[in-house]
Amino acid sequence: MINNVVLVGRLTKDPDLRYTANGTAVASFTLAVNRNFTNQSGQREADFINCVIWRKQAETMANMARKGSLVGVVGRIQTRNYENQQGQRVYVTEVVADNFQMLESKAASEKRQQTEGGSFNKQNSSFPQSSSKKDTPDFSREKDPFGGDNSTIDISDDDLPF
Repeated sequence: MINNVVLVGRLTKDPDLRYTANGTAVASFTLAVNRNFTNQSGQREADFINCVIWRKQAETMANMARKGSLVGVVGRIQTRNYENQQGQRVYVTEVVADNFQMLESKAASEKRQQTEGGSFNKQNSSFPQSSSKKDTPDFSREKDPFGGDNSTIDISDDDLPF
């Protein structure tokens, strides 16, 4: 059986760090993950995915990540249920994160929060994108990845490993 999840999204609020009765750290957070397509009005919608992370990783995330931080998460989907105070059965599906990675520099994160005010527009379910082009790497085919003057590379057949 395979149950693997890889997500890249932005935190909708600061992670909520708590401790179990025996002292184990657990942090819960929600990731806003943009969909790959736009809706009829041309806006990109997002899914809001509830996640939980445990132990040292939970403490590290609570210390490093803030609302709006771009985060990569690796984990698994888990379902559970419980009975609430009204006696109703409540079903919960969440991602249990095994690991996370901050995907933008602290300076870029702070700059984005200053320029956008850290705002989040939940009405149209879209997460604001960075307005600064220089924060986003240029992966176009026209740009020389080696920073050269687009001259040809002189390599003889003897230098090739195949």
